Amino acid sequence: MATAVLESTKNVDGYDYMKGVKHLVDSGALNSVPIKYVFPQDSRPSAAEIAEGESIPIIDLSAMDKSPEERLEAIKYLGQACAHWGFFQVVNHGIQESLITSMLEAAHQFFSLSSQEKLKYESTDVLNPVRYGTSFNAKVDQFFNWRDYLKHFSYPQLHTPDNPPNYREVAGEYFKETRKLALRLMGAISESLGLKSDYIQTVFKDGIQIGVLNFYPQCPEPDETMGIAPHSDHGGLTILLQNDVGGLQVRHEGRWVAVEPSPNAFVVNVSDHLEIVSNGRYKSVEHRAVVNAERARISIAAPNGPAMDAPIFPAPQLVDETHPPLYKSMLYGEYLRRQQSTGLRGKGNLESVKIATDGKR
Repeated sequence: MATAVLESTKNVDGYDYMKGVKHLVDSGALNSVPIKYVFPQDSRPSAAEIAEGESIPIIDLSAMDKSPEERLEAIKYLGQACAHWGFFQVVNHGIQESLITSMLEAAHQFFSLSSQEKLKYESTDVLNPVRYGTSFNAKVDQFFNWRDYLKHFSYPQLHTPDNPPNYREVAGEYFKETRKLALRLMGAISESLGLKSDYIQTVFKDGIQIGVLNFYPQCPEPDETMGIAPHSDHGGLTILLQNDVGGLQVRHEGRWVAVEPSPNAFVVNVSDHLEIVSNGRYKSVEHRAVVNAERARISIAAPNGPAMDAPIFPAPQLVDETHPPLYKSMLYGEYLRRQQSTGLRGKGNLESVKIATDGKR
């Protein structure tokens, strides 16, 4: 268990930011957004940026278990969603509604713990197996995101906080099921690329899964700040669960598309290392979260990535004279530490492993 490492978290305005946004909101003293959370004008969310009438694709996973023709059609549609959107929702996925409800409740119970209890897990080590914090990386963020988080490794070994008392049991079952779902999807995505169904899992060397619980409290001035700034995810696929409060937005063709919560559906997105393996055929996509003045939003992400010691590079089957390799090889653990140690910067981390068009690295 990590111990709090910041000697003093008091700022000149008197707010104790490191205890989290929820602590600030619960204090009852906020009538406006503290200056630390105010984003520059050109980085704030704007209704004018939102594409009206668009939504991410919906994949019915039950089609994967039907006739060979229906399975092939579903895999083709899945590939199109990965290529053109990088985001989709899955329904009929087989995970029980009661487990989904229990996981959301367990997340709510964790964030309702005292600041003292949550700060037991505060750490500057971005690969600490259980870590509580606020913003994205409070040590380097110039502007704080309106977000508290709990991150813990859930595969190959489950690490969880001690409280709430039922958290380990519920989270253990939940992340086991989301892991199965991720592997099922990665198999189908491998096939959609013309690869063997176990290709991605083999390259990932069985891999890891991380549980990321996000809490976005209600905000007195939601247009001044961000729940989380635009970014792409590390890893292969992220399986995301939302409560019934919207806020997720996906960048598509230069506009932002709102992803409205759908009961018992999961949002899935292509992440950086799937873009690398596919040699750019499938794209990881920038996404962000906005906040509101009325209700708190909870989301639970399950990023599924390679093993820490796995070198990730374009699949040789997807490289030829017409499609040269677009990315150089890098160990996943090195990439993960780099991505988690910096501030959010869109797809900037992926740019660092791209091969220049002139062939130079």
